[in-house]
Amino acid sequence: MFLRNYWYVAAFDREVAEAPLARKILGEAIVFWRARDGAVVAMQDRCPHRRAPLSMGKVLDGERLQCLYHGMEFDRAGACARIPGQADIPPAMRAKTYPVVVRYRWVWVWMGDPAAADPSQIPEFPWLESPDWGAKGDLFHVKASWTLIVDNLLDLTHLATVHATTIGNAAIAEKAETRVERTEKGLVMRRWVIDAPAPPTYVKAGGFTANIDRWQFIDFTPPAFLRLHVGGVPTGTGAPDRLEGGIHMRNLNAITPETETTTHYFWAQAHDFQPRNEAVTDLVFSQVKTAFLEDVAIFEAQQRVIDNDRGPPEVDVRADAAQIQARRILERLEAGERSSRREAAQ
Repeated sequence: MFLRNYWYVAAFDREVAEAPLARKILGEAIVFWRARDGAVVAMQDRCPHRRAPLSMGKVLDGERLQCLYHGMEFDRAGACARIPGQADIPPAMRAKTYPVVVRYRWVWVWMGDPAAADPSQIPEFPWLESPDWGAKGDLFHVKASWTLIVDNLLDLTHLATVHATTIGNAAIAEKAETRVERTEKGLVMRRWVIDAPAPPTYVKAGGFTANIDRWQFIDFTPPAFLRLHVGGVPTGTGAPDRLEGGIHMRNLNAITPETETTTHYFWAQAHDFQPRNEAVTDLVFSQVKTAFLEDVAIFEAQQRVIDNDRGPPEVDVRADAAQIQARRILERLEAGERSSRREAAQ
């Protein structure tokens, strides 16, 4: 089951231009297109006439989406504006539309009850637009469940083995002090590694030549938004009480289910050191992208095992504390939505 009364990232704003963009979100086929005034429109990717994908059509005059098959035209509200050769338009000839907001360089779509779509509930990602931060992002299409990505980001002990050439080293698993705190909507995992060697990416980005004090603060907001504040300072400069100097980065993740076993993984990396230096931004981005592609290989391998698994249940360890709490939060929210739907159906 998917949580539907939430905003999800559907695309980078640069992806939605004049040509229609087809994307499946929570199992629903949606077409996104941009109107003349720049507004993004989201419609069910299905013509109500003979169910041809509207994404195969074209935008006319920046105001209507024309179905390729028989030429029906739909305005931005989903109403049919024209049927070739026919003056009267059946009331049912309309396309379902979805609330859309463009914010933080992402296109957000509301998948639940339109009356409940409140833009103020969109999680905050200001680092993507701030002039004080250099930022660059990407989209991975992952052949695995979105829940595996949430698990991965809540337990960063895997950096020691999966990402040893970039953002990880043994200290992240062996020397870390961790604490999980519940928040109003989700949780925060705090991880500290004091007086340990800097991993390769930190050496390249921060120029560290000696041991550092390193932190990872992971803010999880359901359904699948994870904002990481990570960085390091030279050992002995005041951490963990004071985080001055060194390097600070934000790893930003918006995980959108496509189906139960495939995912749109939107992510970005932001840094506050030399924020206008594109070479630095590209260096940090490329290092993190290398690491994340290693994660994608793990996710997809896990999914293949899960799809064919008839073995015993998973065994938890101490490092899974944040994962376990996040799973419980999601289970409670899913139960609430199921109950609401049953009540509405009665």
